[in-house]
Amino acid sequence: MHPFRTPSLRRAAVALALTLVASGSAVSATTASTSGGRSAAGTAERAWFTSWAQSQQDLAPTPLRDQSVRMITRLSQGGGALRIRIQNTFGQTPLTVDAATVGRSGRDDAGSGAGPAVSGAVRTVTFDGRREVVVPPGGEVWSDAAALRTRAQDDVAVSLSVSGTVTPGRHSNAFRTNYLTPPGSGDHTADTSGSAYTQTVDSTYLVSAVDVRNPAVKGTIVAFGSSVVDGTGSTDCGAGCTPDGTDHRWTDGVARRIAAELPRTRQLAVANAGIAGTTSSAACPRTPAGVRGLDAATRLDRDVLGLHGVTGVLYYYGTNDLANGCDAAQILDSYREVFQRLRAAGVKVYVTPITSRPGYTDRNNLDRHAVGTHVKKRNSCDGTCDGVTDFDQVLKDPLKPNSINPAYDTGDGIHANVAGQRALADFVPLPMLLSSTTAR
Repeated sequence: MHPFRTPSLRRAAVALALTLVASGSAVSATTASTSGGRSAAGTAERAWFTSWAQSQQDLAPTPLRDQSVRMITRLSQGGGALRIRIQNTFGQTPLTVDAATVGRSGRDDAGSGAGPAVSGAVRTVTFDGRREVVVPPGGEVWSDAAALRTRAQDDVAVSLSVSGTVTPGRHSNAFRTNYLTPPGSGDHTADTSGSAYTQTVDSTYLVSAVDVRNPAVKGTIVAFGSSVVDGTGSTDCGAGCTPDGTDHRWTDGVARRIAAELPRTRQLAVANAGIAGTTSSAACPRTPAGVRGLDAATRLDRDVLGLHGVTGVLYYYGTNDLANGCDAAQILDSYREVFQRLRAAGVKVYVTPITSRPGYTDRNNLDRHAVGTHVKKRNSCDGTCDGVTDFDQVLKDPLKPNSINPAYDTGDGIHANVAGQRALADFVPLPMLLSSTTAR
């Protein structure tokens, strides 16, 4: 049995809960699209939703030199077409992509040293009708639509050929293997075979989002936070254990539950905007240099509002704020700023109280309690957010409430293992997420 498969009894409970959601909960396509970072432009545009994302955070340690990359993206929802976002956010020089394709990813040949094949058709991706695109330093580009039919939980291979020598932007922790051809090997984007992709990386290069066109989807839910969102711990199933496959983050579990439990005409996409080590507040004095400038407010437009069809955000931030010297007042100030901007954009906000961490000082725990009390006030952050997902109650050790339950602990006292990720995924109320598609 798949570790995230939901019993029929829980499906029935969700169906019952959905009947209690307001009758207008099936949002119009207009609402779903315009709540994201771009205005809708006709019915076709309003059917686009971001189905996968990984936020860029820095530059790769080694430049690309006239070679191709094949990045594997797991879609939370499928559709009749897709498009991709390429970013050069941290680049110092222009990025030239001279060819791009998408295709459903097949399995790689274990032990062969080759990357994954493409199953079925390889679709050429264009940018304003052209195969080549130049992304300036600090810039980004969305592709044209590519007619590739996909389903929820499909793996899509995004293959890009990069000309010249350029250091690519990346998301450091892909929590799966991605692939490169050797330097100087040129364009292999049209290859259905993975034989040319002989080098591997644990990061995601260049591509930071994939949209699908699907009018049955009612909105995109973005999980926004630090390593507890990014997925640290999701590859740890205990001593001597190897996880079955990939994509065991709690956000992946929520996406699987949505596909299995919500009605076909009331589906939601899920995008992950976690970056390990980041903080909600920009004011924390001990924030490491490598993540400065990646606080929640600074990256909100790029990593959340710049996606499409966003109706709700799961906000899970604060653990690093306390560890890096912020107090409750600074954290709550940052919450209020971000929540106000999200709600002004028509996006509902669901907040997780700061979860346990045994390394916190007494002062840290007092601040954690103060933040949690505010978040839980009226179950709406005292009117500044739209709901609470109390992951602290799921993860905390019942005997030592300032620590994680040992059954869910990776061993560092901070991050949830595969069992903990599953518990978090099971805890998220899907009717609450679906309510993000209704007017406030």
